[in-house]
Order: sequence, then structure tokens, then C-alpha cells
Amino acid sequence: MTERPEQPDWLKEIEAFFEWYTDLFGNQFYLQEEVEEPAVPSATHAAPTPAKPKTPRVRKEHPLTPLQKFFQEIKDCQKCALGKTRTKFVFGVGNEHADIMFVGEAPGRDEDLQGEPFVGRAGQLLTRMLEHIHLKREDVYIANILKCRPPNNRDPLPEEVRECIPYLHRQIEMIQPKVLVALGRVAAQNLLNTKQSLSQLRGKVMEYRGIPMIITYHPAAVLRNMNLLDVALEDFRFIARFVKEVVDKPKNS
Repeated sequence: MTERPEQPDWLKEIEAFFEWYTDLFGNQFYLQEEVEEPAVPSATHAAPTPAKPKTPRVRKEHPLTPLQKFFQEIKDCQKCALGKTRTKFVFGVGNEHADIMFVGEAPGRDEDLQGEPFVGRAGQLLTRMLEHIHLKREDVYIANILKCRPPNNRDPLPEEVRECIPYLHRQIEMIQPKVLVALGRVAAQNLLNTKQSLSQLRGKVMEYRGIPMIITYHPAAVLRNMNLLDVALEDFRFIARFVKEVVDKPKNS
């Protein structure tokens, strides 16, 4: 038998490389394409003609909605002392054509920092309660009686409400919700201009300037007393039934 001649070292190295490669990558081999380096013009060649500059693309700005224009008009408000202590003006958030509009009392610490209503722990609970009736935050509109945070989250003062609530009235006029939901005693009393207690107001359909209005607990109150959660969720189910059975009821039925 003819003995196989011993392979040279360079061939052994190639075979070892391919064994290592196939162990890692299988039988697929990848080749790197070499990119030709651009030639450097010599002194004897003329410099290339510079490329014609591209015309800058103008970004098309979307026109502001009426509600956004209103925000721009009032965001620097200084009508009351809260304008000097706020971090951010908390206008409102959500669907500008929402069927349901929620109104709370005033911004808290997290809302004051972020400029958006109901983003703290109470806001997280509100989101969960909306999900309970198959709604998302972007399906509704959320605002407050006041646009600026009162110190230490105290109740709004009458003079603060007097200066700020016209902004909320205008928001409601522009959004034209089918149902208003007042979250808590302060929102309900100021919208209805009443001194009735929350227990006297909730569980029934009131009316604000021709718009049906339902009153329930503020999520912050529920967080302070979790025994209220079942009652608050029942209010939300009542809201969902009311919208479905009354607001969305066909006119010919």
C-alpha cells in the first residue's frame, strides 16, 4: 500500500482552520466584499467638481387643532397665585373627540412635574378602572378643575376656581362629550355649583349644561380607602351601561 505523503504544515493549518470554521458556522461560508478605496487626486489631476447641494426638505407642520390653539393661548396664565408656584401648566390629555370626559380636582406632584393630569398613583388606578370597562386613556379625555397644583395638594380656593374654571368650561364646549364624569366631591360641586355631598350626588345621572354627568369617587380617595374600590368599579360599570344604552342608542329605536 502506498503511504500517503505527509502534508505540508501550511495545508495542515488550512484544514484546521476549516474544521474550526464549520464547527462554529456550519457549511455556510461568508466572504467579505472588498470596497475599493476612492482614489486620492494627485497634484497633476484637476479637483473633482463639487456636488450640487441638495435642496433642504421642508418639514410640513400639521396645523394646530382648536383645542391645541386654546392651550397655547392660556398655558402662561398668571391669573391666580398658583401660576407663580407651578412647575408645569396641566391642561388636559386624551381624545379631543371623546364621548366621555373625566374631570378631577387639581394636579398633584407628579402631574405638576410632567404637565399631564392623572399620571401618579391615582392616575394609574384610573387607567386600571378604565380597562375594567374596556376603555383606554386615549379613548377618553381627562382634565381638572384647576390647571396648576395647589401647595401640599390642598383643596382649591374659591378665588382659584373662579379664575380657572372658565378654561374647563371652554374645553368641555370644544370637546362636546356625550357624558361627563366628575371624579370626587370638589369636581362635582364646582361643575354643578352645589354644596351637596358626594354621597348625595353619586349613583344618579346629573346634568351639566345639557350634558349627562355621573359622579364617582376620586381615585386618590380609593387609594386612601380600598374599601371604596368595589363601589367605584360599580360606578364605572354604570357609566359604561349608560353610554351603551342611552348615548349610543339608535335614534329610531
